[in-house]
Amino acid sequence: MDSLSFMFIVVTSLLFTSQFSSATDTLTSTQSLADGSTLISKHGSFELGFFSPGSSRNRYLGIWYKNIPVRTVVWVANRRAPTKNSTALLMIDIKGNLVLKDGGSVVWSTNSKREVQTPLLQLLDSGNLVLIDASDGHSGIYLWQSFDYPTDTFLPGMKLGVNLKTGLDRRLTSWKNWDDPSPGDFVWKILVYNNPESTMWKGSKFYFRTGPWNGITYSGKPQLKPNQPFSFNFVHSDDEVYCAYYPKNKSVISRIVMNQTNYWRERYIWEEASQSWSLYTYLPTDYCDTYGLCGAYGNCIITDSPVCQCLKGFNPKSPDNWNSGDWSQGCVRNKSLNCQDGDGFIKFTELKLPDTKYSWVNKNMSLEECRGKCLNNCNCTAYSVVDIRNGGSGCALWFNDLIDIRQIPSGGQDLYIRMSASELARLETVKDEPDEKIVAIVIPVVVLAFAFLGVCYYFCQRRIIKLKDKNEIDGSDESSEEDLDLPLFDLVTITRATNKFSLNNKLGEGGFGPVYKGILADGHEIAVKRLSSNSGQGLKEFKNEVKLIARLQHRNLVKLLGCCIQGEERVLIYEYMPNRSLDFLIFDFGMAKTFREDQTEGNTKRVVGTYGYMAPEYATDGLFSVKSDVFSFGILILEIISGQKSRGFYHPNHSLNLIGYAWRLWKEGSPLELAAPIILDSCHVSEVIRCIHISLLCVQQHAEDRPSMAYVVLMLGSETAVLPQPKEPDFCKDKGSTEAESSSSNQVSLSTNEISLSVLEAR
Repeated sequence: MDSLSFMFIVVTSLLFTSQFSSATDTLTSTQSLADGSTLISKHGSFELGFFSPGSSRNRYLGIWYKNIPVRTVVWVANRRAPTKNSTALLMIDIKGNLVLKDGGSVVWSTNSKREVQTPLLQLLDSGNLVLIDASDGHSGIYLWQSFDYPTDTFLPGMKLGVNLKTGLDRRLTSWKNWDDPSPGDFVWKILVYNNPESTMWKGSKFYFRTGPWNGITYSGKPQLKPNQPFSFNFVHSDDEVYCAYYPKNKSVISRIVMNQTNYWRERYIWEEASQSWSLYTYLPTDYCDTYGLCGAYGNCIITDSPVCQCLKGFNPKSPDNWNSGDWSQGCVRNKSLNCQDGDGFIKFTELKLPDTKYSWVNKNMSLEECRGKCLNNCNCTAYSVVDIRNGGSGCALWFNDLIDIRQIPSGGQDLYIRMSASELARLETVKDEPDEKIVAIVIPVVVLAFAFLGVCYYFCQRRIIKLKDKNEIDGSDESSEEDLDLPLFDLVTITRATNKFSLNNKLGEGGFGPVYKGILADGHEIAVKRLSSNSGQGLKEFKNEVKLIARLQHRNLVKLLGCCIQGEERVLIYEYMPNRSLDFLIFDFGMAKTFREDQTEGNTKRVVGTYGYMAPEYATDGLFSVKSDVFSFGILILEIISGQKSRGFYHPNHSLNLIGYAWRLWKEGSPLELAAPIILDSCHVSEVIRCIHISLLCVQQHAEDRPSMAYVVLMLGSETAVLPQPKEPDFCKDKGSTEAESSSSNQVSLSTNEISLSVLEAR
């Protein structure tokens, strides 16, 4: 062989095994993709390459958004078989299959049954990775596509569902955790019944169902309306059953992801202005979404909290369990059905339709025909229309107990439930009865209520008169001077009540001064707060507290009964709390800053308050605003959830304070690790996560980034309100800096050396 022939063979061999390095969206059978090289879709929307998630050193082949600074992975090829180094290669084998090799071993591959001469791998701008026959041109026929094998993310244009011809089941499965993309146990899939449903599972446990599709939305999720920024499609044909969505505006970047940390199916939208993902919606939205919560014929209703009620015509199967909050056994009929005795139907409105496992559908029947079909089948328990558009069409029948019903206010669907003739007659009689019983109950209750209020008013007035008379006799003549609009006690009375401010009567001490237990001559127990001579607070703070507390009346606030201003003494008299105050349990704290009626912010040269709770702008610069209390409230939520005090908290494995520790767990996707066991045992997980989310919003570094207190109340009270994503706090102080701070209780230091920064790598 001459040298020219040898060189030709070498060059040809190199070309056929060349590793791809330039920016392109395709890979041919003569190329391979190495770790460090990528494919980029035609218009730069998505990128294919190797990556390591979180803190893991494992390498995976995946697809992520190209133009989003936070790497967000949407698909993983070898999620079950990671490579351990950077030697893996992606290539197309001689049969036209896509293979991932590491050290000569096949780690992952596709299984295309059709052999082709000119296979071509292409990354599309939809995020779909497709294997095509280049000789077919742009036929749109894919030998294989990643959209058929989704991981945890649902992108626009993808199909979630089953191909009834091939058996291909497209479903989403969560990552195990943020460091491990291997399949978790949180699954979203379509159940192919006569009336198919979109469902979610926790392992083998049925977790959530949307209710059947009604032509516009799912019966259990009325927020999916045509005026959404997305269009939705649900296909049920002889060939396939699937759901899909598409953004109405192509500039909107959206994804749906299965989050195993909180077991939510979350929809995110990319916000260009904030350069972050914004949570748009999530499922389940509340506790009533729990599958089968109320058992058969039970209806879950959201009031102040979720509660189950038996449908009309039914009663609890086990009244004792039902009344104790165990609703799982559901409800039973008051009267058994009698198919030969003229059964009928009761119309229930605004319901999430029952589990459709034992159901039957005919898309061409009218509602009246549907009623007759159900009535003629003794096993039929309920019926409804299939499509609610244009007045309703189609027929859905149920043939078993009705499971997983809930009330959907201003939404849901009509459901006609079968009842015996005798029960129908009884319900009609009850409906038509006059309201004598109601009147007989309501009138006495109203009269008693007014009588009770009258008695309370009388004794309150009498008590005030006695206090005023007592003060006049005791010679407390400084009331007009102070103009505090509060009963005044004389010093002699307070001294006797506290046994001359005895140490045995001392309850505790704060920044204002010591607090003593006292007993008045009439046996009334009181708490006496005495301004100490070395207190940093003076007459101004004393008047402020008197005027503020005297005007506040609430069942959860300690009552200020009076005060004493005599000589140098400044004393406040409160009601005595034998079980101690809330601060004993959750570190509460004092010092309120009052605002004028038209004031929302201000500045002070004197910073007073409890360290660990003060907003940073107030602690360092004396700046206060309506957002200062929001910061303190956020700290309080973190303390309640964690059972730890903010000031002085440090995790043994790292030097983060409570805020820093909460943020670290949040960004790692494991916020529940913050919660104390007693919280997790007594609360719903979704509520705990929501409270942690709200607390992180409240403790933002800059006041303008914090929500208003009104919005905090809205977020706490609404389980459907979408929460914005918190920014990373800038005051995750290390242990050394805080030890230095704690050496002086009168100073607050927030230097740049105390700031710990880390980058959130969202998926």
